[in-house]
Amino acid sequence: MQLFGIPNCSTVKKARDWLTEHHVSYEFHDFKKQGISTNIVSDWLAQLPWEKLVNRAGMTWRNLSDAEKMAVVDAASALNLMLEKSSVIKRPILVRDGKIICLGFTEAAYKELI
Repeated sequence: MQLFGIPNCSTVKKARDWLTEHHVSYEFHDFKKQGISTNIVSDWLAQLPWEKLVNRAGMTWRNLSDAEKMAVVDAASALNLMLEKSSVIKRPILVRDGKIICLGFTEAAYKELI
């Protein structure tokens, strides 16, 4: 399993702590240090609508200009934004065998999945 996110995000910290406490083995992929590839984001966009993957409640989105926000209208424009500013990707993303099994973190969802 892989957990994608950034280490200083409080929701990512909760997910990592939960996985560790429940002895679930995973590989952490840090967007900031390791980046994110076009192939990975394209795979995610094939699995979930771009509106779910772009975190429009986060600071990165809020700090975009109105023009930048209005330019995100479909999967292709969302892909470009996510590659340019990986912090705009909703996190954490828990992936098993290339498939997103959970977007975001709630203890209830993780208990159900694992």
